[in-house]
Amino acid sequence: MAASVTQQLHDTLNAIRGQVSSAPTVGIILGTGLTKLLGEIKQTAAISYASLPHLPTSTAPGHHGRLVFGAVAGKTVVIMDGRFHLYEGYSAQEIVYPVRVMKALGIQTLLVSNVAGGLNPAFHIGDLMLIDDHINLLGTSPLIGPNADELGPRFPDMSQPYDAQLLTLAQQVAAQERLPVRRGVYVAMPGPQLETKAEYRWLRSTGADAVGMSTVPEVIAAVHGGLRVMAVSLISDLCIPETLKPVAIEEILAVADRAEPLLTKLFVGVITQL
Repeated sequence: MAASVTQQLHDTLNAIRGQVSSAPTVGIILGTGLTKLLGEIKQTAAISYASLPHLPTSTAPGHHGRLVFGAVAGKTVVIMDGRFHLYEGYSAQEIVYPVRVMKALGIQTLLVSNVAGGLNPAFHIGDLMLIDDHINLLGTSPLIGPNADELGPRFPDMSQPYDAQLLTLAQQVAAQERLPVRRGVYVAMPGPQLETKAEYRWLRSTGADAVGMSTVPEVIAAVHGGLRVMAVSLISDLCIPETLKPVAIEEILAVADRAEPLLTKLFVGVITQL
């Protein structure tokens, strides 16, 4: 008989606490190729997913597969250096398991990053988009199945998944640092293929400003667990049907590498003022 998620968390936490003594208050999920933030923290430990019970293995490019512990601006943090996606063959429940681990470790705030395609014609490559809402087109939810009441309510409210105070704080930091920040709606698609022109046209008609293959499951689990959430998309390519050009993952990673210092500055500024 498979262990309950509560028992799995107990196993994972015991393994982590055998190596880490501090209790993080902020959790961070790094998107594809977005790892420069690691250079801004005073690291105390880095634990590979493979060495921890019940964690999946990262297979996506730019995802190293480890939990990094340390401090940023005096705040204790735990960073997911590598996330999971449906297209890797994982279930929604497996994707969000590390979020539940971070919550059990003590985090109160979750900062999430991703790279995404820009659907809004006003966007430019390299922009940062603060996510103020999302559309779940993954066809699943991490909350499907029996509810573990100790993790959260059966029917969590999703009217404001992205914390309004954190959004305001992020905009203030962006203004102070003169960062090119937008604000908009993120839509999650299962992937791994990129969308067709017709799909991009339809997605834009739904009210989405950016499209990607992650983030929504983690945010749902975080809201379920009562965490405050802020999420940011780095616009890596433009998905405008009339001017659409083929794009390769190498180009997306190159854009992420060039624009990542802006995201790092934003996250550090927000963490400093938490």
